[in-house]
Amino acid sequence: MTWKPYYRGDGERRVTPLADPPPWRSFPRTPQHRQYQPPHGLVDAVNAAVHLRRPLLVSGPAGSGKSTVIEQVAHELDLGPVLRWHITSRSTLTEALYRYDALGRIHAQSLRTAAARGARNGRSRDDIAPFLQLGPLGTALLPSERPRALLVDEIDKSDLDLPSDLLEVLERGEYEIPELVRYRRSRVMVRQWDSDEEHLVEDGRVQCTQFPFILLTSNGERDFSPAFLRRCVRYTMPPLTAELLHGIVRAHFDDVPDGGEDLVEGFAARVMAGEHLAIDQLLNAVALLTGDQAPQGAQHEELRALILRELSRV
Repeated sequence: MTWKPYYRGDGERRVTPLADPPPWRSFPRTPQHRQYQPPHGLVDAVNAAVHLRRPLLVSGPAGSGKSTVIEQVAHELDLGPVLRWHITSRSTLTEALYRYDALGRIHAQSLRTAAARGARNGRSRDDIAPFLQLGPLGTALLPSERPRALLVDEIDKSDLDLPSDLLEVLERGEYEIPELVRYRRSRVMVRQWDSDEEHLVEDGRVQCTQFPFILLTSNGERDFSPAFLRRCVRYTMPPLTAELLHGIVRAHFDDVPDGGEDLVEGFAARVMAGEHLAIDQLLNAVALLTGDQAPQGAQHEELRALILRELSRV
């Protein structure tokens, strides 16, 4: 059977049935903890970080599967939903700890003051809680019976000062919210990150009781200071060999489909030759280019080149 495209480019409207998406592209997203295949040495690195209560810094090329391990760790150790902090050059430590909407609070206070003036014996009451929310790192450091799991993705893309700013928090496991330290009430309920749940913050300070499992990923685009590195357990992703890739494909497809062997071998050869390719490109190629309805002939080769295009080229 030949591949039947959905879009034909003829401008005709059709109610075309769509095939089920690959499992890793189903929404809402489902964790891929059963499918993940940790490379040699990563299990020991995770266990060392958990035992020592130290962050785990995993380095390797983009798309090599660095961040996926945290889903498996959080599931196996019952650490709850994974908290995520995606780093950019504009990321700051403060926003990772908490977010404060100062302008929103001023506006709300002005409205309350105006309403109070229009009411007999009216009094305006200020409440800071609706304008505060803990960030992903701030939520991970809340007191808890079990550690939380926090992904700090692509920390090498941060401003040069951010890793140094993290040192104190990573060492002491605590932080302060200055707006609450100065607030008239010593006890304030603050919303957690990515949740409607609230946590009581007293005297503006948060102190963890179980240091979180923190996975920091790096694409190797910069170096870090010795002071930062000594606080981490470090692991470097191994080269993507054909054997490793076969295991990954089998985990996602139950078995390597017909035609998948050639895709894996060709992908591995290109990676070993120095080309920059990502594992999800290989999975996409296997999902699209194998099976009974796979495209054939010239169309197969054109789609293969489209899906497996080298990432360092425009």
